[in-house]
Amino acid sequence: MFKNRIGNLEFVYFYTMISKQTIDKIFSTIRVEEIVGEYVQLKRAGSNFKGLSPFHDEKTPSFVISPSKQIWKDFSTGKGGTAISFLMEIENFTYPEALRHAAKKYGIEIEEDQQEFSEEAKQAQTERDLLYKIHEVANNYFQEILWDSEEGKSIGLSYFKERELRDDIIKKFQLGYSPEKKNAFTMYALEKGYSKDILERSGLSIFPENTPAGVDRFRERVIFPIHSFSGRVLGFGARILKNNVKTAKYLNSPETEIYHKSNVLYGLNQSKQAISRKNVCLLVEGYMDVISLHMSGIENVVASSGTSLTTEQIKLIKRLTENVTILFDGDNAGIKASFRSIDMLLTEGMNIRVLLFPEGDDPDSFARKHPQEYVDKFIENEATDFIDFKAEILLKEAGNDPIKKADAIRNIVKSISFVQNALKREVYLKEVSTKFGLSEQSLFNELDVQKQITHHQNTQQLKDTNKPVKLEIVPKQEHDIDAIEFNILHQENKLIDTMLMFGDIVLERKNEKHEKYEVTVIEEILHHFEEEQYDFQIETNKKIIKNIKEGIENDELRAGNFFITLMDEDITLKVADALIIPDDLSNWSTRNIFPPAIGDHIAEEVEANILIHKYYYIHFMIKQLTVGLESYREGDEEKYYDSIKRIMILNQLSVQIIDKLGWSPITKI
Repeated sequence: MFKNRIGNLEFVYFYTMISKQTIDKIFSTIRVEEIVGEYVQLKRAGSNFKGLSPFHDEKTPSFVISPSKQIWKDFSTGKGGTAISFLMEIENFTYPEALRHAAKKYGIEIEEDQQEFSEEAKQAQTERDLLYKIHEVANNYFQEILWDSEEGKSIGLSYFKERELRDDIIKKFQLGYSPEKKNAFTMYALEKGYSKDILERSGLSIFPENTPAGVDRFRERVIFPIHSFSGRVLGFGARILKNNVKTAKYLNSPETEIYHKSNVLYGLNQSKQAISRKNVCLLVEGYMDVISLHMSGIENVVASSGTSLTTEQIKLIKRLTENVTILFDGDNAGIKASFRSIDMLLTEGMNIRVLLFPEGDDPDSFARKHPQEYVDKFIENEATDFIDFKAEILLKEAGNDPIKKADAIRNIVKSISFVQNALKREVYLKEVSTKFGLSEQSLFNELDVQKQITHHQNTQQLKDTNKPVKLEIVPKQEHDIDAIEFNILHQENKLIDTMLMFGDIVLERKNEKHEKYEVTVIEEILHHFEEEQYDFQIETNKKIIKNIKEGIENDELRAGNFFITLMDEDITLKVADALIIPDDLSNWSTRNIFPPAIGDHIAEEVEANILIHKYYYIHFMIKQLTVGLESYREGDEEKYYDSIKRIMILNQLSVQIIDKLGWSPITKI
C-alpha cells in the first residue's frame, strides 16, 4: 500500500499535488463515523460506535470507531486508521484519490501546490486527469442521448426495455446509447475543447488518414460504462443491435493509461458493499448477467466481461471476500476452459463453488424468469464445490474408459495442488478419496507429482522469460522470539503507546533534592530512551520517535493526533492500536460495571513502565554480552573479562529495579 511509496508528509504534498492547507482542512472537517457509516451499519456504544467488520465475516461486532479521536479499529483483522485510510482500504483508493473523494463529499475546494512540481510531473498529472474527464464527459453524453434524443429512446432505450430493465437499474449502471452518425460524439467533444490527441488516446475516437473529422468507436451501439472500484469511468463496453452487420457483437475500449481490462471487473463498483456484506461473490460472464441479477435483488455479482480471469481481478474480489461462486450457462461450450480460472482462484486462496444453470438458461434469463428468493435458494442449494463440478464434467466425458477416468481424477488432484493451505489440501484429498474409493496415500503421491510438475513449469517459465529466481529471506516468526526478546518488544511498544495516548499530559515530579518540577509524558519517556541510549527494535517506533524529536526541536509536542494525518500505513495502524483498546468493544457501564480507565494513574504507570522497560533492557543486554563471551574466550581475554564485569554490574542493577518495583522472584520475568 502507500507505506512503500511515501515516507513522510512533506513528500505527500509533492505526490498528491494537494496543498498542505487543503490536507489539513480535509482532516479537520471530515468525520470518520460519517464516512465509515456509508459502508458499515453502526450502533452507539458509550462514547464510541460499533459495527460488523466490512473486511471479515463475523457475527459479533469487532469494528470500533472513536468519534473523539477520529480513528477506527477492526479487531477481527487488525486493520485500523483514519477516515482516509478507511477509504483507501475499502475503495482501493490511492492516498490522493481518498483525499479528493473526501474533499468532494464535504465540499472542500482542492488547492494545488503547482510551484513545487516539474513540468513533466504537471504534464503527467494533467494528461491522466484529462483521460478521466473525457470518459466522464462521454458517459454523460451517452446517457443524455439514450434518455433525451428520439434516436436514443426509439433504439437504445427500447432495447433495454425489451430486456425488461427498469429505469432505476438503467440509471444505476449508467447505461447509454451512441448515435448512428459516425462522428457525433467526436464533434461534440471537439466543440467542448478536447483535443484529437486526448480523444484518440482515450479510445473513444479514431482518426484514420482519410477521415480527418474522426469516427466514433462505439457508434450505433448501446453503451455499458466500465467503472473502477471507486466509481470512476475507465472505459466502455458497447453492443451492436443490428443482426445483419458483419462486426463483433460487443466492442470494448482499448487499453489506455487508465483502463487495463485485466485489472477491472464489471459491476464491482455497484456490487462491492453487497459482496462484503454477504461474504460471497457471484462471478458471471456478461454485462447483462450482472445487471439482471441486480434487478432481481441479487447484488453481490461481478463479471469478467469476456476476458479470462486474471490474478489482479481475483485480488480485487479477495479484498471483499474469499468466497466465490462461479455461475455458468447450462449450454456453455467453454466450461472446460474455465478450469484454468478455478486453478487461479485456488492459488489465491479462494473458496470456490460452481453452479450450472439448466440447459438453455444463463444468469440473465434465469434471473428474469424467477423471483429473487427462488434464484437465491437455487444458487445456494445447487452450487457444488469445484471437485464435484470437475468430476461431473470430466467423468461424463470419460464414460467407461478407465484411462480417461484416471486422467480425470489426476486433473482434479492437479487443481488441489494449487491450494496453498495444507489443511485444506488434506480435506479436499479425503473428499476425493471417499468419492472415488481411492486410497488417500495414492492421492497424496499424485499430489506430490502434480506439485513437482507445477514447480518445474514455473521454473521453466522463469528461464524462458529470462527472469532470475527471486530468493526470499523468510522473516523471523513470532513463535521464534524468546522470552527476553518478546518482553523488550512488548515494553517498547507499551511506552510508545503511552506517548501516543497521553504524551501531552503534564506530570509533577521531584528531583534528587526533592524540588518539584513539571514534565510531559513524552519528555519523561524520551529522556529515558536517550539516557539508556536505547536502540529501537521496531522500525515503526523508530519513525515515531524521530517525529517526536523533530517536534520538540520546534517547541511542538507530537502525540497521537499529529500522527493520524501522516501518510504511513504502519504509523496510522500503530496509532489506531494505541488509541482504541480492546475494552472499547464492551460498554461496561450498561452492566453497572465501572473498571478503572487506562490513564487514571498515569504518573505511577509511566514511572513503573519505564522501570520495567529498563529491567527488560538490562536482560536484553546481558543476553547479547553472554552470546559474545564464547568468541572472546580464546581470542581476546581483556574483552572477555570486561564482558563478565559488565554482566555482573547489570545483574546488580536488575536486582535494584526488582526491589523498586516490589516484584517477588516469581513475578520478575
